[in-house]
Amino acid sequence: MIGRICGTGSYIPPKILSNDDLSEMVETNDEWIQERTGVRRRHLADKETTSFMASEAAKRALENAKIKPEEIDFILVASSTPDVLFPSVACTVQEEIGAVNAAGYDMQAACTGFVFGYQTAQAYIAAGIYRTILVIGSECISSLVDWTDRGTCILFGDGAGAVILRAEEGTPYPPAAHLDGSRGEALICHNRCTAEFLEFLSDKEGKEIPKNFYIQMDGRAVFQFAVRSVPQVTEEVLEKAGLTVEDIDWFVLHQANRRIVEAVAKRLKTDIGKFPMNLQEYGNTSSASVPILLDEMNREGMLKRGQKIVLAGFGAGLAYGASVLEW
Repeated sequence: MIGRICGTGSYIPPKILSNDDLSEMVETNDEWIQERTGVRRRHLADKETTSFMASEAAKRALENAKIKPEEIDFILVASSTPDVLFPSVACTVQEEIGAVNAAGYDMQAACTGFVFGYQTAQAYIAAGIYRTILVIGSECISSLVDWTDRGTCILFGDGAGAVILRAEEGTPYPPAAHLDGSRGEALICHNRCTAEFLEFLSDKEGKEIPKNFYIQMDGRAVFQFAVRSVPQVTEEVLEKAGLTVEDIDWFVLHQANRRIVEAVAKRLKTDIGKFPMNLQEYGNTSSASVPILLDEMNREGMLKRGQKIVLAGFGAGLAYGASVLEW
């Protein structure tokens, strides 16, 4: 059995922070940000929570798929920024959308989370365990951003995307997934439940939150990792599938940086036009970026039955993975 995407949805918070807005907060400007990242503006959660955005994206995916929430067997939510430690975001979504027959859980793999979630869902379906699975990426990354650090605050935004996979006859393409924990320090954010942070809370008057409790990134190291690992894992997943770069209609990459996407296209020796981007509007939404982009492509009529698509994620871990799917 194979899981075919039958519906997509997304939720983008309406609050916008432009590059010009950021230039009033840190030493930067629109030209500098666009040249280095491709980002023009990002959307930030105001009163929205990760669970709320996930639920809204799920509702829109259900509507797009024209199925009832009771038909969902399983809910997988990829997120690094849950509202609470427990219950899971999946539990909140299950209640909010009325998926009374669904089990589920959250998974945390940062920017690679949705791709890993998609791979997990395909494995459940191939094994005959579940037939209809809702996979969501939802993030309030802005809550982890140090808005005085221009190296990171220019990059990130909030949002959620969702897809519904439904079982049908067929054999799924083998996935590719990797971790390199030896380089985890290149992109890290420390847990705020640690003794160090609790000690800070006990005597925080006049003190700023320590920097290590915000996202910290070695930008050069992450860039070099991405432009090397994404072509590598793409070629690996294509070889497993018995396909070539020329067989692929769309490469849907995690939306981290325009220069990374362009470098991947160059290394794969293929047309940059096959690499859709929306990071100029949303920035890096971590696990939400791939499903948000898929939903936009779907609703704009870019995706046609039978097209072959590569999904690729990369980020903190350092983790990276790719899957091939047929629309």
